[in-house]
Amino acid sequence: MKKLKDKLYEIIFEADTRAGKMFDLILLVIILLSVALVMLESVPAIRENNHHILKILEWAITVIFTIEYLLRIFIVKKPFRYILSFYGIIDFLSVIPT
Repeated sequence: MKKLKDKLYEIIFEADTRAGKMFDLILLVIILLSVALVMLESVPAIRENNHHILKILEWAITVIFTIEYLLRIFIVKKPFRYILSFYGIIDFLSVIPT
């Protein structure tokens, strides 16, 4: 379990590794996709014709960010310190609106 936590910590928190860079890139793409979905949903014709798929995608993104947030809490040595940190609060706020 310790090795898994160490590996996940390296991927999630260390952006100077290949895996860390890839993780950050994937998160950035998901964030941009989320913004694009909000923009599409603000267009009445698109929202009316694609409401179901937009909701599914919104929930999928929320699940991804929730898993990422829970993983961050799981792998840090002091979970409450992370939860109350600037980035912990930002992560929490990213999943709460849905």
